Amino acid sequence: MFRWERSIPLRGSAAALCNNLSVLQLPARNLTYFGVVHGPSAQLLSAAPEGVPLAQRQLHAKEGAGVSPPLITQVHWCVLPFRVLLVLTSHRGIQMYESNGYTMVYWHALDSGDASPVQAVFARGIAASGHFICVGTWSGRVLVFDIPAKGPNIVLSEELAGHQMPITDIATEPAQGQLWQGIIAAGYGNGQVHLYEATTGNLHVQINAHARAICALDLASEVGKLLSAGEDTFVHIWKLSRNPESGYIEVEHCHGECVSDTQLCGARFCDSSGNSFAVTGYDLAEIRRFSSV
Repeated sequence: MFRWERSIPLRGSAAALCNNLSVLQLPARNLTYFGVVHGPSAQLLSAAPEGVPLAQRQLHAKEGAGVSPPLITQVHWCVLPFRVLLVLTSHRGIQMYESNGYTMVYWHALDSGDASPVQAVFARGIAASGHFICVGTWSGRVLVFDIPAKGPNIVLSEELAGHQMPITDIATEPAQGQLWQGIIAAGYGNGQVHLYEATTGNLHVQINAHARAICALDLASEVGKLLSAGEDTFVHIWKLSRNPESGYIEVEHCHGECVSDTQLCGARFCDSSGNSFAVTGYDLAEIRRFSSV
């Protein structure tokens, strides 16, 4: 069971974007960072474990060429083996900061030269793998950046092609066990969650999880807990396990939470053990936190 803890106030509500919440836990400093996208800016907050807000600031997208401020499409902390970077994507480019968001270390402008007049140019989908950060784009390409142990000497090492449609999210498995036993979870507009084998793409489980479209998924890989949030105002937590005899994936529903009258936008576990989570919602000027009883 989970209970509603102290909420963290925002200066504005979250934009209506899927997975619009990023969380970085810093146990050594007894802090948790939260990142939320709101139009042309990203709100960064730090809070103590009990939810007391300690600091809040805004990041804006680098404008580049254009007459109007670019809209931010995602903000995400990338945990690398040797450093943590905050990555911000928009319709104009990709910005990388040190983890606190104060020092920009890299800016990559998007090339819209081959875009048709009806295509929206953007970057979205951010993930870390080893010493690389991967970012998806409107063209279907994945940009792979080589990150040094320190400093701003970041290099675009390659562009991966092969997708015919725009990329909006990326998941990586940098090492064995980073995803739960090699299982990928996918959420759909019909409210279903599908669990796939990462190496083969075989479908293991289909869950009728929500009455409306799913807007966020997160996985606490240490314990096999899956979090799903939908436009039906519900957040659900599922426990995954593998049958030792058959090897099949089994799913148990652990908890359901209704955030009344709220179009949910983002939901994330706040710790690797899945004992707490947070949600954002459109026109909701706070981050709501829940912890296990």
